[in-house]
Amino acid sequence: MTETVARHDVVIVGAGPAGMTAAVYTGRALRSTLVVEKGIPGGQLNETDRIENWPGVAEPTSAPDLMAALRTQVERLGAEIVQDEVLGIEPGRQVHRVVMPRRAVEARAIILAPGSRPRALSTEGAARLTGRGVSYCATCDGFFFQGKRVVVVGAGDSGLMEALFLTRFADSVAIVVRHPKEDPRAIRASGVLRQRAASHPKIRFLWNRDVAEVVGERGVTAIRLRRLDTGEIEEVPADGIFVNVGHMPQTDFLRGSIPLDADGYIVTDSRLRTSVAGIFAAGDARIDAHRYAQAVIAAGEGATAALEAELYLAE
Repeated sequence: MTETVARHDVVIVGAGPAGMTAAVYTGRALRSTLVVEKGIPGGQLNETDRIENWPGVAEPTSAPDLMAALRTQVERLGAEIVQDEVLGIEPGRQVHRVVMPRRAVEARAIILAPGSRPRALSTEGAARLTGRGVSYCATCDGFFFQGKRVVVVGAGDSGLMEALFLTRFADSVAIVVRHPKEDPRAIRASGVLRQRAASHPKIRFLWNRDVAEVVGERGVTAIRLRRLDTGEIEEVPADGIFVNVGHMPQTDFLRGSIPLDADGYIVTDSRLRTSVAGIFAAGDARIDAHRYAQAVIAAGEGATAALEAELYLAE
């Protein structure tokens, strides 16, 4: 059995906008707080090049800068942040255990904010060429495509933001859209992003198509697209494919301990309480919040979950 080494009022799993905001609130409530994050604090937000819709930040800022400021605030308010992986949760009546590879900690309340990971492109060739031209992070890999031809799959906010970022490096950026141009649902991104992408000289849209195959041996050389109106297959030369087709919740470690829906999202009530007393959830891994995938919404949920946790602890 893993040794239990400490007890905290609150353990927060995940250090994205939801988890870090929750830590601000639990810290201000003078609750001993441990934040556990297996990666870099910031979560998926770290893959965003430019943030210009964070309240109170007048000028565009980078995700790392925003999260660094938030981390400073969290630590000033007394929370401890550790880099470790949570392997499982063991719910109890009044105290819960959070199990990590080499230790376990106890918590009177837990806030689950594990976030999500990019959904993989399932078409032929995509898995084999991941890391060899297929990428899920433009801010991570865009530099390697200077002077190249790239294709972005996905036309939501993330897809258009990555397409605009890639214009700094690539000679041309094509965006694959599953709907006809005249369909008002064709592009799900905000109006500002749509306008920027549509007016950029390096960007073009490939309307009413989906991906049939990623082509290449040692690296990507082309992408085959299926026209959804005729079924015709066309091959578009490309050196890189950047995929933005949604996300999946990082909740495998919760199976068997916390109720999840059929897609793996954490089930809560409207007050962000799971069915286990003292365990709450917030952010992109929660059943409703993932519909929007916005940092400010995740942060708001983190605050709500922390306030609910404080009510629970006070009672």
